[in-house]
Amino acid sequence: MSEVFAGLDWASRSHAVCVIDERAVVRLQWEATHDAAGLAELMRRLHAGGVERIAIERPSGLIVDALVQAGFTVVPIHPNVVKATRPRYRSHGGKSDASDAYLLADLLRTDGHRFKPLAEQSDDIRALRALVRGRDELVDARIQLANQLRSLLESFWPGAAAVFADVDTPIALDFIQRYPTPESARRLGPKRMAAFCAQHAYSGRRSAQQLLERLHGAAQIALGDMEIEAKGELALALARTLAKLLEQIRLLTSRIEHHVATLDDGRILMSFPRAGRVCAAQILAELGSVRERFDSEQHLAAVAGVTPLTYASGKSKSVAFRWACNHKLRKAITCLADNSRHASAWAADVYARAKARGCDHPHATRILARAWLRVIWRTWISRTPYDPAMHGGLQNLLKSAGG
Repeated sequence: MSEVFAGLDWASRSHAVCVIDERAVVRLQWEATHDAAGLAELMRRLHAGGVERIAIERPSGLIVDALVQAGFTVVPIHPNVVKATRPRYRSHGGKSDASDAYLLADLLRTDGHRFKPLAEQSDDIRALRALVRGRDELVDARIQLANQLRSLLESFWPGAAAVFADVDTPIALDFIQRYPTPESARRLGPKRMAAFCAQHAYSGRRSAQQLLERLHGAAQIALGDMEIEAKGELALALARTLAKLLEQIRLLTSRIEHHVATLDDGRILMSFPRAGRVCAAQILAELGSVRERFDSEQHLAAVAGVTPLTYASGKSKSVAFRWACNHKLRKAITCLADNSRHASAWAADVYARAKARGCDHPHATRILARAWLRVIWRTWISRTPYDPAMHGGLQNLLKSAGG
């Protein structure tokens, strides 16, 4: 029996599926609905058609989990690759779900050896990834709501936005809930302010009198009573929502910190200077536990987006920023790098030399992240925690400093 190749164009309500043979002749083509019956029929028809490998653009989600659990080899193909190959099949630039499903299947037929199949992660890693990504989305929502609240306050009650450093801290949110309008804070004096700060264990360097001066020293805006009342109600609603959101982020953070500390790979990443538990969890969630997923440390660095792209043709050569990468992994690894330079002499030296060459802070941080990835790769492959005594770059720096 000849080998067959399948492609699936993922969608929210239905999935276009195409199965072709070795000569690119379509054997099966249909739309699978995204429900229990549709997915069961999808698995049955794929098994009946002799499919073993299936290409898909999006490498995550319920449909991918269902295919992996059903025993299929799922081969992710980056959307940029699919977009770049469309002109091979049609010149007019048209696009449809059915044609993309065929394109994916044909790419698997002709270039399947170029793409790595999806590596199934352990249940611990999948749980950690769900927690980390969910927390990151909540943090993004917190930032968006905080910006909205700050903008609203500056439009009618600027003092409430300026009294504390950030509007999305527990003390600032409680203040806004108690005093959502200028009129509500009219009788607020030093004693009440001091009691409020004591209740929240305020650790700022300003006294109650200084906070009041900041509150009343902000710009005054003359608005109608009804408009102020309406905006006060909205500020109160946003403050309450943010307060609940902060509590849920705190609970998720605690769960993540506990979870990553129970994993062997988590303890490896936590051993790096100033890695912390959340940052280590963010790295591990994207790194995974399957070592065979990456061919080399260079491959890992490219996936993490901390190495530039080089374009060379004839006598011309240029280096550009790498846009196509795992953005979550890049954000996590650069966070570790930025933190580490405050605790590691070697990291501080790498960062300082990059700055001395004229690199700005983000560029210098990526250079340091690339240097750390070499060390992370070795510890990850050997399954051993980071040991400063075994870090050659650090030891050479300490010797030169001592000599």
